[in-house]
Amino acid sequence: MSDTKIKLCGLSRVCDIDVVNEILPEFIGFVFWDKSKRQVSDELAKKLKKMLDSRIKAVGVFVDETPQRVAQLAESGTIDVIQLHGNEDDSYISELRKLTNKPVIKAFKISDITDIQNAENSSAEFIMADAGKGTGRRFDWSLLEALHRPYFLAGGLSLDNIAEAVNTLHPYAVDVSSGIETDGLKDKNKMREFVRIVRNGEK
Repeated sequence: MSDTKIKLCGLSRVCDIDVVNEILPEFIGFVFWDKSKRQVSDELAKKLKKMLDSRIKAVGVFVDETPQRVAQLAESGTIDVIQLHGNEDDSYISELRKLTNKPVIKAFKISDITDIQNAENSSAEFIMADAGKGTGRRFDWSLLEALHRPYFLAGGLSLDNIAEAVNTLHPYAVDVSSGIETDGLKDKNKMREFVRIVRNGEK
């Protein structure tokens, strides 16, 4: 059995919430970035959050958004955790902390050891090791040997490689979006299967 936590990202429909309430991942993600095909409006996110099982934390995903807007969504109860996916640095995070005390996940695109060092030194509560902004591709996992703090693993995770990721890397959490989709929409069977594999540690 694996104790790796699970984040299913990019949810945008009532039927997505129905499935996660059944399978209970620890986190789900609402994307507020306007260039994402998975973007949700503030109103839709609020509606979906009200339907979400209280045991699941809703993460808001932002790219270079103003701290004020991020904090407003956090303080209104629409999201429980803030995920920063752009060029936000520690000074941005400290600005955000003046406005809200919700925990922050800072995503880092991992392509070399410098990226690992930057992630290691981040003031965010959590860090995410990713291949890029929703590229759906994985990066060189061997770089993670140099990372000594807990992290969310993202980038190119799928039903085919998630058992390997959990068993070899033992990340704090795994984050998936396109890997649980069919034709660009969340697939309830893939969602269930992804969660089952992570929890069992095997396909």
